[in-house]
Formats: sequence, structure tokens, C-alpha cells
Amino acid sequence: MFPTHRPRRLRQHPQLRRMVQENIVTQADLIYPLFAVPGESVAKEVSSMPGVYQLSVDKIVEEAKEVYDLGIPAIILFGIPTDKDTDATGAWHDCGIVQRATTAVKEAVPDLLVIVDTCLCEYTSHGHCGYLEVGDLSGRVLNDPTLELLKKTAVAQAKAGADIIAPSGMMDGFVQAIRSGLDEAGFSDTPILSYAAKYASAYYGPFRDAAESAPQFGDRRTYQMDPANGTEALKEIELDIAEGADMLMVKPALAYMDIIWRVKEATNLPVAAYNVSGEYSMVKAAALNGWVDEQKIVMETMTSFKRSGADLILTYHAKDVARWLA
Repeated sequence: MFPTHRPRRLRQHPQLRRMVQENIVTQADLIYPLFAVPGESVAKEVSSMPGVYQLSVDKIVEEAKEVYDLGIPAIILFGIPTDKDTDATGAWHDCGIVQRATTAVKEAVPDLLVIVDTCLCEYTSHGHCGYLEVGDLSGRVLNDPTLELLKKTAVAQAKAGADIIAPSGMMDGFVQAIRSGLDEAGFSDTPILSYAAKYASAYYGPFRDAAESAPQFGDRRTYQMDPANGTEALKEIELDIAEGADMLMVKPALAYMDIIWRVKEATNLPVAAYNVSGEYSMVKAAALNGWVDEQKIVMETMTSFKRSGADLILTYHAKDVARWLA
């Protein structure tokens, strides 16, 4: 009873606050997304994402070295191919842009973990995450034929040296298909970080500029989750765990911290939160206008992800966070 109980006693000194802090963000929590494009010496800033660039493979390698030197343990690679087609050839071809970037990074910085986004939307001419019925303008992806494409893509990425496969297309059974494909190809030790709960979110807008992956028609609501649903996320993670997922991801993060919490409570697997492009761009825009303190608001957000149960954080702020922590 007051005044016996005074919680402010433990807030009086910076070192005391540090000692009793419940959640701590470290460099080891961070994963930095990178966008690989064809060419040489290419560093094209994404107009809707200040500080984020489309990079040619040589520039990806330079960035990877900087990321490693900052103490960040992993990157995740996305690719923008020269040509797109209905078979997403650039995703699974041995000379695909992500495969070339993966090999180059592993040769230059072998101790940096390379995670690869295993999806098809960047590589299809229509911008959807798999095969469509001929003439279909709704964007309803054919699930089972698409699994074969994802399997081929994952194996090609593993052959190129990828440390972790991260399927993001939200196809039913995609973890099982990829796991079987990897095992059959001799990559039974390659883990899968599944985008287990990926929502059909408006927060992805700037990413579609960066990855040049906006759908040409329709939307992705027939395969990505309804933002109104929470219990459905638990069903999705149960299925992915049963199919062999080693880690789970919730995407987006900021408006879905309740989902992160529920997923973490429901499983003992590592849980990743994807601090997506729209979340990043809103903070950057506000900071550039002097409306918020960028460092304070980013660090508060990162801490909130940890508090909600995230073990790993994919974020475009990763390099800045690592510098601030140092």
C-alpha cells in the first residue's frame, strides 16, 4: 500500500534503470534487408524509402561487409531480375540475381548469414506469387502448381550458398514442399524461416517500389491473411511447424504486435518480426520533417518488438540501430 510501495524507487538512476530493464535490443537481434539488381556499380535510392537502395551485386558485397562490421549477423536478399515471365524463371534459375548475390556475399563475407526471400512476385510478369489461370485477372494463385516453383527456387538458392530459406508467398503447404525439396537435394541442414503469418497489409507500399513487385491487377487477399484475423495466425503457425519450419515470422510488425505475442506464447520456436517498408518510411518522413526524434522513436519501436516476444527483427533501420547501440 502507498507509500510503502513506490515503483519510482527503481527509476531514480540511469544505471539502476539499466539493471532492471526487462527487454534489451542488441545487434544480434537484427536482420538487414537488401535488394539486388542486375548491372555493376548500381546504387539507386528507393524514392519512397530514404536511405534504402537497389544495389548491383558488387555493391551488395560492399554493403554486406559493412553490415558484418557493424555486428549484424544476417541479411535477407530480395531480387529484381532483368526479365519477368509467367514461370518466374529468374527466381529459380541458377544464374538468378539472388543466387548470384548470395554466392558473392558468401565468398566475400563467409561468416555473415545470408537469408533469401523465397517468393515469386518479383519475378512474375503479373506480379503475383505463383501461377495464375490463363486469363485470370483476379490474382487467385494456383496453389499446388506454385509449390513446385517454390521448391525449385529454394533448392537453387541453397545451391548458391544461402544459409536460411525464407518462403513468403503464403501458399498452403509451402513449408512441407520446400522442406522435401531441400532434403531431396541434400540440404537437410538448411533451416526454414517461414513467413507464417503474413497479412495483406497496406504497410507494404514502399517495398513494392523497392522490389518492383506490385501486382499488375487484382490483389493478394486470396493468399495473404486478413488483417482482422488473429486466431487464424495460430492455425497458420501450427501448420508450418508441423510441416518442418524452424523459425516463424510475423509480417508486418508494428500494427501486429498482438500477433507476435500470441505466436510466441504458442510456440517455443524463434519468432521474427518484419518491421516493413511502410513502417520505416513513416518514421523517416516524420524525422526528415523534424516531427520526431528518429533515434529515440526507432529504438523505442525495436524495444517494443522485443517486449512483444520477437527474437529477431528484420528492419531497414538495422544499420542505424547497430551504430546507436555501439
